[in-house]
Amino acid sequence: MSEKQSTEQQSTEQQTTEKLTTEQDAGREFEGETTRTEDQDLPGAIRELSARARAASRRLAQLDRERKDRTLAAVAQGLRESRAALIEANQKDLDRGRESGLSRALLDRLALDEARIEQLAAAVEEIIALDDPVGRVVQGRTLPNGLRLSQVTVPLGVIGVIYEARPNVTVDIAALALKSGNAALLRGGSAAQSTNETLLAVIRDALRATAAPVDAVLSIDAHGRDGATELMTQVGSVDVLIPRGGRELIQHVVRTSRVPVIETGEGNVHVFVDASADPSMARDIVVNAKAHRPSVCNAAETLLLHRDAEAAGREVLRGLLRAGVDLHLDPRAQEWLPVQEPEDPARSGVEGQVLELTDEDFATEYLDLQMAVGVVDSLEEAIEHIGRWSTGHTEAIITDSVAHADRFVAEIDAAAVVVNASTRFTDGGEFGLGAEVGISTQKMHARGPMGMGELTTTKWIVRGEGQVRGARAESSAFPGSCPGD
Repeated sequence: MSEKQSTEQQSTEQQTTEKLTTEQDAGREFEGETTRTEDQDLPGAIRELSARARAASRRLAQLDRERKDRTLAAVAQGLRESRAALIEANQKDLDRGRESGLSRALLDRLALDEARIEQLAAAVEEIIALDDPVGRVVQGRTLPNGLRLSQVTVPLGVIGVIYEARPNVTVDIAALALKSGNAALLRGGSAAQSTNETLLAVIRDALRATAAPVDAVLSIDAHGRDGATELMTQVGSVDVLIPRGGRELIQHVVRTSRVPVIETGEGNVHVFVDASADPSMARDIVVNAKAHRPSVCNAAETLLLHRDAEAAGREVLRGLLRAGVDLHLDPRAQEWLPVQEPEDPARSGVEGQVLELTDEDFATEYLDLQMAVGVVDSLEEAIEHIGRWSTGHTEAIITDSVAHADRFVAEIDAAAVVVNASTRFTDGGEFGLGAEVGISTQKMHARGPMGMGELTTTKWIVRGEGQVRGARAESSAFPGSCPGD
């Protein structure tokens, strides 16, 4: 390991540059991107698109499940039939991304190949198989005066989604919106311009072919970042905005939007290896949580090791280094590093580097093959540490103690809390939702992976036979009170 440590300064500089690049990518949609709009009346253009989406949402809300599923089946078929065109368009985006210096994390999210296109089509078909979330009776009763009440689920209406370098989101949002009876206004960003244009054409062709409202899925990409900012003002036309991307993009939308926002997924995700953790289980879970796909928000970013989990800690650190993960270690974790082993011809690839830990590392969502590692003295200290640094996405414990697992679940405040499994399972598809709009880290109106159910609200239906409400006593009426009182 000493040879690796000798390159520590160089590696630190390189990783700092990559981290800054990722953060700059996250904010590029609003801070550095050249706007492509040349509209003389940008507000008018966005108002028109919003009005078209609103009109489409009213028609879409009247479609039954069979009509909506037929449209989704046409989308899935169109994706498969358009594979060559999609890969060609995606390659243009990837080439532009590399030339402009997009980070490895965003390039990975941007990429489409035949396997990923098939996954998109399969996800649409999974949504077809799910029950229609619209029209479900939440509760109902008959009042003493004979009024019949029912609370039923209805679409939100028009959903605006702002995201970056994620072509899969275009399909996921469109499919979930259509099945739940909502229209979607999409801002997919310049990084995925060619891919999203091709995907949108496939989706709108499917709408047209099945006599569904074509304007149920619209893009504002032609109006650039100024168009996205204007979308945030469309109170009354757009019911909710959902940003998906890096911290800078999400926080910009949260701070700027006048339309209600569902805040999604910055994932500073922790895994705590308890004293009783099985070493092999701990290694497999942590390596999967970090290295399976490091560029996504449910990938682990910080590893906490109990001081009495030395055997598991050594095994986990060895596995992470072999997976190519660069480890930012506190002094106690450095003592558990594996000794230099003889070269194994059966193994190939570059091992991860060893770096010193700073508080900044605990605050960082790397989205890369890097991980902060610290040793804690107790379960209480682990819970306190996670409470300080967590973004409320996903937190995990590996333990053989039921009592420790139950306490961790009870005290950790996150959208998902995982016991003895990888954090990579916090995903709409894995949860059986078919796909996800995003992973909400707030507590209202939705939390965790958001499927179709989170794209609905409720409506009270009151049926009567001429009932009128009696007058209240004058003494109980307060000026300025709610008219329903």
